[in-house]
Amino acid sequence: MAFMEKPPAGKVLLDDTVPLTAAIEASQSLQSHTEYIIRVQRGISVENSWQIAGLSLPLPPKKLIGNMDREFIAERQKGLQNYLNVITTNHILSNCELVKKFLDPNNYSASYTEIALQQVSMFFRSEPKWEVVEPLKDIGWRIRKKYFLMKIKNQPKERLVLSWADLGPDKYLSDKDFQCLIKLLPSCLHPYIYRVTFATANESSALLIRMFNEKGTLKDLIYKAKPKDPFLRKYCNPKKIQGLELQQIKTYGRQILEVLKFLHDKGFPYGHLHASNVMLEGDACRLLDLENSLLGLPSFYRSYFSQFRKINTLESVDVHCFGHLLYEMTYGRPPDSVPVDSFPPAPSMAVVAVLESTLSCEACKNGMPTVSRLLQMPLFSDVLLTTSEKPQFKIPTKLKEALRIAKECIEKRLIEEQKQIHQHRRLTRAQSHHGSEEERKKRKILARKKSKRSAVENSEEHSAKYSNSNNSAGSGASSPLTSPSSPTPPSTAVEHAPF
Repeated sequence: MAFMEKPPAGKVLLDDTVPLTAAIEASQSLQSHTEYIIRVQRGISVENSWQIAGLSLPLPPKKLIGNMDREFIAERQKGLQNYLNVITTNHILSNCELVKKFLDPNNYSASYTEIALQQVSMFFRSEPKWEVVEPLKDIGWRIRKKYFLMKIKNQPKERLVLSWADLGPDKYLSDKDFQCLIKLLPSCLHPYIYRVTFATANESSALLIRMFNEKGTLKDLIYKAKPKDPFLRKYCNPKKIQGLELQQIKTYGRQILEVLKFLHDKGFPYGHLHASNVMLEGDACRLLDLENSLLGLPSFYRSYFSQFRKINTLESVDVHCFGHLLYEMTYGRPPDSVPVDSFPPAPSMAVVAVLESTLSCEACKNGMPTVSRLLQMPLFSDVLLTTSEKPQFKIPTKLKEALRIAKECIEKRLIEEQKQIHQHRRLTRAQSHHGSEEERKKRKILARKKSKRSAVENSEEHSAKYSNSNNSAGSGASSPLTSPSSPTPPSTAVEHAPF
């Protein structure tokens, strides 16, 4: 497929960050082995689910004798379900291409490495000065973004990195505006933005080239990892967990906040802050992947902030993601869950104050502070930044308006998703409460009381009818005896007051 060829009509732009859940529904014994039928669901909609059958999962360990017994199969199914739960709830594992291909083979059958190679090869026909050294396999977390180590033919010792990415579900720019903005990125100069050497795009993807940095990213520093290693190997199960020094946290944090403020002031949507998108160069942090929002790619932390309706602008998304990054810099690992109820001891209470303002239950419920507010907090307010590089990023007025409209569309989709999740959560809570043991006991007690009340009412009604029939029968035979002080009832009284 030629690099400037249009994408196929009706192409579905899938959000890869929407969580997949998997539940083993049944098992069947076939000759010498057992196969399990798994129902997979994307997001909260039951309608968006499917079955995968004919699968023999490798864990937990097998049993040589009696492995076809019903009890063993049922027990093994529980173990396999736990195994699936661990994978689908782990933030890094659940976004792995192998997991996606296993659980959703229809949507992830394509080989994105081959597609990227085709696109890159077509690009080199018109740009012969570049040459591919080797593919950098799985160094990033995105399934539809691929990396290649490059060199310039007349400068063979200099290494660069080419990144190719497909369009995402939040691509709202017109093709013309999209391509113009991508080509504008090399002109962006800022002391805390990693420089783009070359950028181009077509209607379906974008290709960018940057200098290769041997030092790696901020995440590589935290996890003591080698930049070229696969993402899973580097970050999924680190051997040693250790945060950064307080001065590093303060300096890097201040630099990142300064560049976020710069982008916010320019009206340029970002929304993709995490430790792997921060390059280290000397003592400076430099932001990566400004193209992601133009491509419409979903954020690394989307499955977190989509749970909170107050985090509904890209500015507030950046602040919340900064909280995740600060936590990782402080403790050497991401938080176990968000919101965070209590924070472990930190090098300074000033760090905890910022974490509480971005990751606590109260912050997630009430909303995020602004970047300007974070810059004024004690952790960052006394940090002095020394740089001679003057920021430059000129965006034409017409493109600024296109960015504003695209940003509103991205936020609108986020708000709608948050609304659906909120409604689903309320419905699930109501169903859970209705089905709880305590609630069932209450309903039984109420049912008994209602039954007793109904029985009493029926008994009273029957007694009233019997009494009335007796009175009607006796009134023609004789008059009732009355005491001298009692008034004599009228002789025409044939109606009876209701009981």
